[in-house]
Amino acid sequence: MSVVINTNFAATVAANNLAASNASLQKSLNRLSSGSKIVTPADDAGGLAVSMKLSAAARRQGAVTTNIGNAVSFLQTQDGVLKVAGKVLDRMGELKTLYADPTKSSSDLANYDSEFTELQTQLSDLATEEFNSVSLFGSGDLSVSVTEDGATSVSILGRDLSGTAAGIGALTDTGVASLGDIDLSDITTAIQHVATFRAENGAEQSRFGFAAELLTVNKANLEAASSRITDVDVASESTQLARWNILVQSGTAMLSQANQSTQIALRLIGG
Repeated sequence: MSVVINTNFAATVAANNLAASNASLQKSLNRLSSGSKIVTPADDAGGLAVSMKLSAAARRQGAVTTNIGNAVSFLQTQDGVLKVAGKVLDRMGELKTLYADPTKSSSDLANYDSEFTELQTQLSDLATEEFNSVSLFGSGDLSVSVTEDGATSVSILGRDLSGTAAGIGALTDTGVASLGDIDLSDITTAIQHVATFRAENGAEQSRFGFAAELLTVNKANLEAASSRITDVDVASESTQLARWNILVQSGTAMLSQANQSTQIALRLIGG
């Protein structure tokens, strides 16, 4: 090989190798310090795009789970009111039966009517209960999305507790002033309506429970898929870090020796 002064090919090659090794070392350090395999979009442009979509979907899954939890709380509150309404109706039925006793005096009947009137007021108040300023009872349905893309939803049926057709309206009507104005069948029918409301409520809570379980599983799978793309494998990357570290040190030593190779030409010239 010729001995030249103007060009030091060995040093140029050593410098290029050192620059490449140092760049890889810096990239490995960045990955380990950030915990992410994709530090810049250039590291994996396609993977970054996929990861962003997966992460966004996972976050929406979490938000939908929160909404479902609120819907379940709404139904649980509604069921609590219906449970109390059932107890009030049970007491009304007991009062009506006692009211039919022929041995009761007019003052006794008046006492029963007094309690009945208070129970009527309680039933009317129950029908106006709210959850976070949203009425628990009414004729309108509530639609709750159970998927992150909004394609599937579950309806919370409107339950008109104060209605006469399917509620307790026959007992709270203004025309009903005493136990004598109603029949026992009116009370048993109202109890049946409340029981139906509670059964429908329970069915909706059950469906929401399964929907929330599915969302939890899907969210975990989306996060796992995103992790495989973006999260760094510390064991593997640590091995690469050690490799690049050695190459940088050896490259530095070899570049130093290559730079000294021109001294041979100087010795030849100097004699």
